Amino acid sequence: MKAIILAGGIGTRLRPLSCTRPKLLFPILNKPLLDWTFERLAETGVDGVTLAVKYMAEVFMQRYGESTHGMKLSYSKEKKPMRTGGAIKYAEEFIGHEEPFLVLNGDIFSTIDYTALLKKHKESNAVATIALYRVEDPSRYGTVKLTENSQVTQFIEKAPLGQAPSNLINAGVYVLDPKIFNYIPAGQPVSIEHEVFPKLAKEGKLFGHEFKEIWIDIGKPADYLRANRILLDAEPKKRFLGKDVNVEEGAQISDPVRVDAGVNVGQNSRIGPYAVIGRDVVLGRNVTLENSVVFPEATISDNASVRGAVIGEGTTIGRGAEISEGCVIGDYVTIRDNVTISRDVTVCPSKEVTENVPEHKRII
Repeated sequence: MKAIILAGGIGTRLRPLSCTRPKLLFPILNKPLLDWTFERLAETGVDGVTLAVKYMAEVFMQRYGESTHGMKLSYSKEKKPMRTGGAIKYAEEFIGHEEPFLVLNGDIFSTIDYTALLKKHKESNAVATIALYRVEDPSRYGTVKLTENSQVTQFIEKAPLGQAPSNLINAGVYVLDPKIFNYIPAGQPVSIEHEVFPKLAKEGKLFGHEFKEIWIDIGKPADYLRANRILLDAEPKKRFLGKDVNVEEGAQISDPVRVDAGVNVGQNSRIGPYAVIGRDVVLGRNVTLENSVVFPEATISDNASVRGAVIGEGTTIGRGAEISEGCVIGDYVTIRDNVTISRDVTVCPSKEVTENVPEHKRII
């Protein structure tokens, strides 16, 4: 079986961290999101994956090459943004017309059983079968009206609050029959959600499959932090310390935590709960770090505190600095000593912050 991963998005809502890496390479428990997806596809028996790419396409090509996890990789590189349907059509030459194939939105983390989704697709003789997930607020997503035999009779993309046909949302994972290519005009941007799925629903050729495993849309910084938190809770091993991690005298670690190789935790520091620390990070003495993700090679100096934030690669947090809930600090930023950054502040890559930031703003 083959699969397409839609990987061309810019990740605007994840800036400033997406300014320097594709969002599919954001680490989840210190492993890129895309690696998690590749692992699960390989376990399902997928033997060929096409990455539909545009933004930072070369980064994917350099990292993964022509194969990964025992699967052959190909790259469908768009010359202009083609939207979801256009990207699928653009990858037609790599997929062929022999059998149904998987399509995944690349910025989704899920433990859905792909085999069960494929089984439902084959049983219903559908052109498209959508994985469906139940949420409290469906207004950010496409929603469906479903019959008892799982046929989708109505598909509405991002209905206003209170007007959605159900709380079952499009989870961004599909099985498509090659007939889908007949519904997508070539050479132009097409939204499969706005233009193709509603048409299939009217024709009775769109079906759904509800699942209840883990599903997280990593579209915003808060969602990204939540994904790491959920996975920390799901992991049977609540404390993982990588190779050559040094924890100095008096440091306290509160589970769950995930600490990558080469990290140094200074004296009397308090780490966790819900701390994910990338490789070669240096934490000074009496540091407080909780409910946060720290990318590789960052430094958090003596007496600094980081709560509910994301700290970019190679960034330096000065002595006694405070980074508050909801902050996203880009790569290679310098926060000077004793600077306080208030809630929900974002700092773009390579900036230097020398004075307190008392209100929500973006430093560019």
